[in-house]
Amino acid sequence: MDLKQLEYFVRVAELGSFTRAAAALDVAQSALSRQIRLLEVELRQNLLVRNGRGASPTEAGKLLVEHGRGILHQMARAREDMDRLRGGLSGRVAIGLPNSVARVMTVPLTRAFRQELPEARLSISEGLSSALLEGLASGRLDIVVLYNAQPARDIDVSHLIDEDLLLVRARPPGLAEDPPPGPIALADVARLPLVIPSRPNAIRMYVESEMASIDCRPEVALEIDGVSAILDLVADGAGCAVLSRNALLNSPRPSAYTAQVIGTPPLRIALSLASSLQRPATQVQKAALELIRHTVPALFRAG
Repeated sequence: MDLKQLEYFVRVAELGSFTRAAAALDVAQSALSRQIRLLEVELRQNLLVRNGRGASPTEAGKLLVEHGRGILHQMARAREDMDRLRGGLSGRVAIGLPNSVARVMTVPLTRAFRQELPEARLSISEGLSSALLEGLASGRLDIVVLYNAQPARDIDVSHLIDEDLLLVRARPPGLAEDPPPGPIALADVARLPLVIPSRPNAIRMYVESEMASIDCRPEVALEIDGVSAILDLVADGAGCAVLSRNALLNSPRPSAYTAQVIGTPPLRIALSLASSLQRPATQVQKAALELIRHTVPALFRAG
């Protein structure tokens, strides 16, 4: 059994598509299909059901996926062990970050990664929590950082830090300084027109849940996905926003806005680290997890 054929098959089965797998592996789709067909001929089993919507594993395919993941993991571990003999950890780590977190984390995390794991390769993707979780489940991502992550059977979730959520408004003309600090009640926030991401954005869902607990619901003026676009619309007078503190501080023009803490005690949202329990972490992935655990809390406290 050829390891490359096995890798190709596992990726197609995880992504459910020859097209997506070919893009992820950077190979031609025709070559990918040919190699998997050769694997099926060798094993004398149909491994995939091909249809117009993609491909899904047969019962034999599901069994091979489980074996294949273990075999590929052991090969990765063997390579890492060889690398350790010459004094370094190598391999690739794919990390997924929410858009607002990526703005804060990407540069310092990349700098720390290069310093601590110089022989490893880092890939960072941005996206909504739902897309990041999909990437984690499919194997496209190894580690993701999530807002308000919920426990799940196949995902290991560990808490990183709690981040303040703020009510953000456009700074009135001529106001040079922020108004006297003081929290605004969540019930009062519910009466304001909000520029807010669409569901299932994690902060949107969390805010709605907290408002529902006090028999309120948000007054949605606009549904906009993207922190930069939300802030531009707030500055233009379209409404207010509920954003994390670092999303505001790391915006291009934080001085264009005023911000208030919401509620007493302050409304905060958990930022968590998640990895898949379906695939054992390689040594370089474990090192990257520890690096994130040490980097992120200090980075956000500094922010």
